[in-house]
Amino acid sequence: MSKAEEKEKTENAEKHEWEPKIVGFLCRWCSYAGADLAGSSRIEYPPNVRVIRVPCSGRVNPLHVLRAFRKGADAVLVAGCHPGDCHYSEGNYYARRRLDVLKELLEFIGIEPERFRLEWCSASEARRFADVITEVTGQVKKLGPLNPKENKNG
Repeated sequence: MSKAEEKEKTENAEKHEWEPKIVGFLCRWCSYAGADLAGSSRIEYPPNVRVIRVPCSGRVNPLHVLRAFRKGADAVLVAGCHPGDCHYSEGNYYARRRLDVLKELLEFIGIEPERFRLEWCSASEARRFADVITEVTGQVKKLGPLNPKENKNG
């Protein structure tokens, strides 16, 4: 690639504002249904979230979150049923315990804890889901890319 082509590519990349990549692990019964309702209700929210539907927030292993960061996510959201409303009785309680410890691990390995979020969102809370996505996206935009060198060249 010539220097002129490389310069043009860099200029084009700078014209396009950076957008964060957010991975969302959404509980099949509540949060995914809330996201679906937000879409069918035409509630607007940033398109930055890549959704992974899971049977229950309790099934999200902290290693899944770490792998999402390793694969290029700028933030990770885990959303499940409200405590006490889990379709699998106690799954969200397990998720809360596991993922609270994960926040400390993230800080230890150099990832800002603000890049990870655990939320409760029911199937009827489409507006809340959209608000959470908007809030997470704004927060991550303020933090910037997780790996600026990779995002700049990629």
